[in-house]
Amino acid sequence: MKFYSLNNKAPEVSFDTAVINGIAPDKGLYFPEKISPLSSSFFENIENLSNEEIAFKAIQQFVEGIVPNDVLKDILKEVLDFAFPVVEITPNIATLELFHGPTMAFKDVGARFMAQCLGYFSRSSDNEVTVLVATSGDTGGAVANGFLGVDGVNVVILYPSGKVSDFQERQLTTLGKNITALEVDGTFDDCQAMVKNAFLDKELLDHMKLTSANSINVARWLPQLFYFLFAYKQAKSKDKEIVFSVPSGNFGNICAGLVAQRLGMPVKHFVASTNVNDTVPQFMLTKEYTPKPSTATISNAMDVGDPSNFIRIRHLFQDNFEELKEHLSSFSFNDNETKDALKEIYDIKGYIADPHGAVGYLGLKKYQEQYPDTYGIFLETAHPVKFLDVVEETLNEKLEIPYQIQKVMGKTKKSIKISTYGGLKDFLLKS
Repeated sequence: MKFYSLNNKAPEVSFDTAVINGIAPDKGLYFPEKISPLSSSFFENIENLSNEEIAFKAIQQFVEGIVPNDVLKDILKEVLDFAFPVVEITPNIATLELFHGPTMAFKDVGARFMAQCLGYFSRSSDNEVTVLVATSGDTGGAVANGFLGVDGVNVVILYPSGKVSDFQERQLTTLGKNITALEVDGTFDDCQAMVKNAFLDKELLDHMKLTSANSINVARWLPQLFYFLFAYKQAKSKDKEIVFSVPSGNFGNICAGLVAQRLGMPVKHFVASTNVNDTVPQFMLTKEYTPKPSTATISNAMDVGDPSNFIRIRHLFQDNFEELKEHLSSFSFNDNETKDALKEIYDIKGYIADPHGAVGYLGLKKYQEQYPDTYGIFLETAHPVKFLDVVEETLNEKLEIPYQIQKVMGKTKKSIKISTYGGLKDFLLKS
């Protein structure tokens, strides 16, 4: 399998080169040369397969010839060692819990998969790789945990000062070893712009090997298709058309779901649910893609004004707007609506969601106004305790602190403050 740049001005490369490069030399995102559907019998019998077997079948074509089958099976065993349950809220609405991993966020899957792949690729090399990543919340913690102690890999995480939750900040600033956190005086978009500038900087690239662990990297992005398949396996018996509602920031997660659909998963529609950072909902209304500065919200991991992966979604549909609209709807919601949704979900079932899951719930309800006979699954992308103040204040309930969070609470935060790209470059050149 080869991967090509969406800017079409760079050579096709193998999976390992795409992962190590992170982004193509022409600054385009990598995309697989083809997506071959899995057999119909795979989906007919999916309930008889383990999660590891499902993941192996789904990802094998993308890594074939680079990651041997036995190594791939070992990687998946390491990556998928926690549950992905679908929990019913109403007869027509359920949530897919993606927070049972080590950092209690959906990004644990992609971060661990990428870390394992990079570790495998660097096994016979003396060259160090620096993983540069911007985070609006959960990416940083998942990447830090996934790459902690991986030989030959240093991780530098940029996060916006004061715009991630306390738990999120502790997860990415307290590990030490090969993990460094840079606290940026700005927004997530500023962090992401710095990362992109670094990949354009010839002086920097001559000095070190850089790659990205944001969802622009194919090894972070593609494995996210696994849990859509895991959810389909659990919901298949409902005998209704399944719809996924995905809380969306950088749009890598929902793009991976659309790839799962291309693999043959019998799910016809996806809802991209956003907070007030509504670049994509506006595009779906106007056909005009107009990025804007991000706005801070209580669902901070979605505070993205120019989602990197939306270009992959447009490419998946060859920029055919009408075809895209058949498969994707997108709605935005404000903080007050999000808090009301948290209360509503709790009142229905006693279920405690996080603000991102609540936005996913709202998008699903909006879609089901027109399509009430569907079975909707919204993604609960992070444990509610990661947004403790908002959730406890909204629901007037005290949350129990899970072990994964407790173990970082007593640790000392260590971060380096920067405010400009020059600060990032100086740090990297001296490291």
